[in-house]
Amino acid sequence: MTVEAPTLADPHDWLRRRSRWSVFEIAFWVASLLPFFLFQTYLPLASQIAITALFAVSVDLVLGYAGVVTLGHAMFFGLGAYSAGLISKAGWGEPLTGLIIAGLFAGLVGYIASFIIVRVQHLALIMITLGFCLLTYELANSMSWLTGGTDGLQGVETWPILGVFRFDLWGYAAYGYALAALFLGLVLSRRIVHSSFGLSLRGIRENVRRMPAIGSDYRGHLQKIYTISAVMAGCAGALLTQTTDTVSLDTLSFQRSADVVVMLVLGGTGRLYGAVVGTIIFMVARDQLSDMNPQYWYFWIGLLLMVVVLLMPRGILGSLAQLARRRD
Repeated sequence: MTVEAPTLADPHDWLRRRSRWSVFEIAFWVASLLPFFLFQTYLPLASQIAITALFAVSVDLVLGYAGVVTLGHAMFFGLGAYSAGLISKAGWGEPLTGLIIAGLFAGLVGYIASFIIVRVQHLALIMITLGFCLLTYELANSMSWLTGGTDGLQGVETWPILGVFRFDLWGYAAYGYALAALFLGLVLSRRIVHSSFGLSLRGIRENVRRMPAIGSDYRGHLQKIYTISAVMAGCAGALLTQTTDTVSLDTLSFQRSADVVVMLVLGGTGRLYGAVVGTIIFMVARDQLSDMNPQYWYFWIGLLLMVVVLLMPRGILGSLAQLARRRD
């Protein structure tokens, strides 16, 4: 009797299956249009959520998929914000080109920084990324002649999108613009993580020392994803500038980097939509709790974070996916 050897699954076929759009994803994007019709008073908040979600997705690419723990990604967010603001102040307020230039500038800085990032690990990596953020913050603060310092950058004025859609107080154009950018960012991120490059990133996250043994250029992969992540973070910062016509030092603060890590923990790292879900929960909770208690609302955020970590250590989406697998 001949026993046939089990056939190995084709990784390309597995990636193709994973890259298909699920019903839940389509339902999410349909639901994202509801603020236009049902929650018009919350459109400014919704645009802020979309911008921050794009920033959270950029961090998830390096933290959740490549295992690069960073506490300084606000540096790229702030660089994108100031770049878009300075371009507009110089007399060119066209939003799309400003967005692209700001993202490319943040990506260039990210590429330069990646040569240091790939050479350190663990605690040293956290300290290096945090140091980058603090240095950039103090540099922007000291260069008040360029950045406005603690007063923020003044004179920012963004032109209508495509010369038609003007940014208004109600936030229709701002939300549509931010939502479109988030959608494109997620499409690009899905393409990355559901590719052979994405599999290499997962391998680096699980065991970086074994990757050279199978011929993987792990440093090159880390540099690529760190640069891509910096571009996305810079675009998120530019979106904030263009939709609010303001730039402040807060865009470069450590608090912004810490908040986005909290969002990823809430939603679940290594899951692109976990970054979006975590952002929605965090920012809606912050909006409601700050109205209830303007001084001590972080207490409730901390309590929420502790409950999620203790009961759902993989984050909300990660734990729900685990429950679904057990049920199946």
